[in-house]
Amino acid sequence: MLQSKSFLAVDFGAVNLKLAEFEINESGGLLLRQYSFRSLGQEGIAEGSRENAIQRALPELLGERSYASKRVNVCAPGFHTFSKFVKLPPVDTTKVTQIIEYEAQQNVPFPLEEVVWDYQILGATPTGELEVLLVAIKSDIVEGLFRVAETTGLAMQLVDVSPAALCNAFRYSYGDLEGCTMLLDIGAKTSNLLFFEKGNVYSRGINIGANSITQDFAKEARVSMDEAERIKIEDGFVSLGGAYEEPDNPHAAAISKIARQVMTRLHIQVNQTLQFYRGQQGGSAPQRLFLSGGAAIMPYTAQFFAEKLNLPEGVDYFNPLKNVQIDPGLNLEELAKVAHSMGEVVGLGLRNLARCPVELNLMPRSSRQRQHLKQKQPFFIASLCCLLLILFAFGWFYDQRATEKQSKFEDLNKELAPLQQQKMALDRAMEQLRAAELDLTQYTGWMEDRFYWVDLCTGLREALLEVESKKETEYKSPVGVWIERFYPILPPGTLVGQPRDATAETSTNAPSMVTAPVTTPAAGTRTGKARLGLSGRGGAGELSTVKLVCRGVNMTKVAADANTKLGYAVADAFKGRTNLFLVEGTELSGQFKEEGLTFTFEVTLKLKRSMKLH
Repeated sequence: MLQSKSFLAVDFGAVNLKLAEFEINESGGLLLRQYSFRSLGQEGIAEGSRENAIQRALPELLGERSYASKRVNVCAPGFHTFSKFVKLPPVDTTKVTQIIEYEAQQNVPFPLEEVVWDYQILGATPTGELEVLLVAIKSDIVEGLFRVAETTGLAMQLVDVSPAALCNAFRYSYGDLEGCTMLLDIGAKTSNLLFFEKGNVYSRGINIGANSITQDFAKEARVSMDEAERIKIEDGFVSLGGAYEEPDNPHAAAISKIARQVMTRLHIQVNQTLQFYRGQQGGSAPQRLFLSGGAAIMPYTAQFFAEKLNLPEGVDYFNPLKNVQIDPGLNLEELAKVAHSMGEVVGLGLRNLARCPVELNLMPRSSRQRQHLKQKQPFFIASLCCLLLILFAFGWFYDQRATEKQSKFEDLNKELAPLQQQKMALDRAMEQLRAAELDLTQYTGWMEDRFYWVDLCTGLREALLEVESKKETEYKSPVGVWIERFYPILPPGTLVGQPRDATAETSTNAPSMVTAPVTTPAAGTRTGKARLGLSGRGGAGELSTVKLVCRGVNMTKVAADANTKLGYAVADAFKGRTNLFLVEGTELSGQFKEEGLTFTFEVTLKLKRSMKLH
C-alpha cells in the first residue's frame, strides 16, 4: 500500500545503529531523504548494557538531522533472531498453519510462549513440498526495542529480521540476475549467507562476525576492546597469505593475520552451507558473490573470497541503493562509503512501498495493542470533548425544562391540595375495611376449627371400628382396640399448660419436640373423643403431628404375631384416611408391650391440616 508521507527505517545492529528516512517518489519508487549512523561500541554487544546504549544513541541519532516522521520500521539484530528453512509435505491448505506451528515447536530453541515468531511460505518444490522460512525472537528483546522507540517518540510499524530485509533489498536491486547468486552479509557478531536462484531464496545464519577479530587482537596485543576496534578500523586488512610481505606496523600485521584466520573460519562455514544447498536443497553452483555488512569493507576481503571460492563472475559489493532515488542534498561520496551496509534499512523501506517477496512481522500482540491504543488516543480525546459538549447541551436543555416543570408543578400542587384531603379520608376508610376483613377471616377460621377435632376423632373411631371388624372376621374371635391417650407434638418454643387429667403422663418418645398429654377415654369405652389439654399462654403455634397410645385385647392366643398385625392394620387404617392424615409421617412408633390381657403400641399421625394454637 503506497504512502505519501516519509517514514523511518532503523537497523539495530550489534555495533552500529543505522537510521534512514525514506519517501515514496512520484513514480512510486523509493527515495532516500537522509540517513545517520552511530556506533554503539562494545556496549552494544554485551546483553546487559545493550538496551541502555541504544537508548542513549537513538535520541542522538535523531537529533543530528530534522527527521519529520515518527513512523518507523525496525530490524532486529541477527544474533538475537532464530531462522530456519523447513520443508512441509504436501497437505491440504487448511492444515498448513497447524503443521507450521508444530514445526515451530520442534525447531525454535525456546518455548513458543517466550518468543514472537512468524513464517513465510517461499514456494514449492517440484515434488509438491512447501518451502517455509521460520523466524523467531525472544519476546523481551522486542519489548526492549519497543520501549526504546516509545521513549524517543517513535511509533513502531513492524519488526523485521536481517535475512528477510536483505532478501527484499537484493531482489529490488538485482532481480534480473540469472543463475545462482550468493549474498554474504558480514556483521559484528553474526553473518548471513543467502542464495538466490530462479525466484527462490535460501538463508543461513553463521555465528562468526568481525567482532571476533577485535576480541582476538585485544587479547593478543593486551589492549582494551575499544582500542582494538579503533586499530582494526584504521589499520586492519585481511592478509592474502605467505607470499605477500607483512606491513611494518606490528598492529596491522597482527590484525591482518587474525582477520585471515577469522575469514578462513567463515569461509569454511560458507563452503559447508554451499554444499548443503546444492545437495539437500537441490541448488546449482553459484555464479557470483556479493558482500555486504560493516565488516565487508575491510581491505582485501573481496580478494580473499574471490581466491577461496573461485566463482565464474567473481566477487562484488552489494549496492542496495542501486534502484533507490537519492535526495540531491546528500553527499554521494560519503554515502558510497556506507552503501554496502544499508541493505537492511533499504529492505525495511521497501515494506512501505509495495508487496515484498518476504514479509515478516515480529511485533508482539501486546505491543501492537498498546500502539493501536496510543494511535486512537486523539480520537478518544475528541470523542470525550464531543461527549462533554453533548452533556452540556443536554444539561442546559434539561435545566430549562426543569424550570418550566417546576412552575407547572407548583400550579398542580394548588389544584391537588383539596384532592389530597379527600384521599386521606379515603385511605382511613380503606384501612378500617381491611381491619374488618382480617377480623372476618379470623372468625371464619375459628368457626371452621370448632368442627375440626370432631371430624378428627370421628375419623379415628371409624378407622378402629373398621380394623376390629376385619380382624374379628380374620381371627374368628372378638377383637378390641381403643385409644388410651394421645400427645400432640408441638413445635419448639410453644408453651404447654397443665393437662386437664392430672393422671396423664408426658411422652418422652420425641425428645426434640414439645408434647402435651390428652386425657384418656372413659374406662371400658372402645373409642372416644380426646380432649386436648393445651394452654396458649406462650403465644400462637401450629399443631401438625399427634402421637397415639393405643391399647388392644391380647390376641397371641390366636396367633403369635396377631398383635403385630393388629398394630400395622391400625396404622394402615389411619393412612387410609387421606382427607385427615398424610401417608408420609403416619406410622407405627415405639414398641409393642404386652400387659397380661392387653397390649399397647404407639402410632404417630401426621395431620393433613395443621391446627393453629391460640
